[in-house]
Amino acid sequence: MRSSPGTHLWLAVIAITSLVLALSPDGFDTYLLHRNSSNLYQLARHPVRALLGSAFWIQDPASLLFYAVLFELFHAPVERWLGTAKWLFTVATAHIAATLVSQQVVLHAIAHHDVPRSMAHVVDIGVSYGLAASVGVLAYRLHGVRRGLYLAGAVAFFLVPLLADRTYTDLGHAISLAIGLACYPLTRNPDGGGPHGKPFAPERRPGAN
Repeated sequence: MRSSPGTHLWLAVIAITSLVLALSPDGFDTYLLHRNSSNLYQLARHPVRALLGSAFWIQDPASLLFYAVLFELFHAPVERWLGTAKWLFTVATAHIAATLVSQQVVLHAIAHHDVPRSMAHVVDIGVSYGLAASVGVLAYRLHGVRRGLYLAGAVAFFLVPLLADRTYTDLGHAISLAIGLACYPLTRNPDGGGPHGKPFAPERRPGAN
């Protein structure tokens, strides 16, 4: 946890907000989700709060354990490898860019009457855009055949739903994955794992030479 403080602090905040949702009376949980959404309505009125707040809530508190596993599998290794600053830059850029682009597409669809105006008020929260970015940049931690297989799996996982369902969330995931892959320059001299991605040196024990 000390080597990936950002990941675990983020997860702790999500655990708190999930507990708040779970304990909220009927109706108030829906209010909280809408208030912290990054949909068109909230972005137009409270853009900073919408972009920041939406990254600290998940819609179903029961899925907290699932997201905790994903954080440990993707966010934590990337933060340990690149360092907290570069990891945060990657996931924050993906979260903000994917949100703004996908919502711009929603706005365009509303203007052309392709979707109802109620789409401006849908619940749009969650951590999946940041996760998709970490999935992307983590590919550069692998080498050879393993990188190729990993990339093929990641691309299929995010692009197949986009091509099949064509939802705005799927578009955001694809954008986030692309941003993660575009962050390759950050991997050349990772802050967390040393030059060329070498693992952390083991801690010296008292009395060791």
